[in-house]
Amino acid sequence: MVEGCAVASVLGMLEREAAARVRVEGLRDEVARMAEVLEAAEIELDRRVIAREELVEALAVSAAGTTAVPGAEKEAAPSVAPVPGSTVPPWRDGLPVTVLAPDYQRILGVLEQRRSAGHGPLRAKEITVELGLGPTPAKVEAVRSKARRLAERGWLLLQTSGAFSAGRRLEAVPDAGSSG
Repeated sequence: MVEGCAVASVLGMLEREAAARVRVEGLRDEVARMAEVLEAAEIELDRRVIAREELVEALAVSAAGTTAVPGAEKEAAPSVAPVPGSTVPPWRDGLPVTVLAPDYQRILGVLEQRRSAGHGPLRAKEITVELGLGPTPAKVEAVRSKARRLAERGWLLLQTSGAFSAGRRLEAVPDAGSSG
């Protein structure tokens, strides 16, 4: 009978091992599924942040257009530190990089370092990697959106290939020189 108990005990151990293996595989599948859900949620969050930034920017432009005093833009220089999610002002001569939110400053810094090292432009995914962010689609899209915003405002150059480089457009503010 002792021999029968040993066989039953070994069979029980094998069954428990198999059950543990099935449980681990099930948990791995659940983790993979949750990672997909997390990535989708991050993409949605990034889109909503971008939408909010665009709305704030549009409202600021609208408010600035209704309360603008001729000649006042030369006197009004931003004196407070920018906050994340703040608007990107159009580049103009003498405007310091410090008026930009930290994320925008970091993007400019990466591209300035690249230019000073004699290298060419970078795509959004490459900028994301240089910033130390994971190259997930959500992070890449957030960086691309910010880099495009910088390019639209004259802080960066957007190549026809979709890559970004440090530099300034010759005319950063449309109609800035027209008087009439």
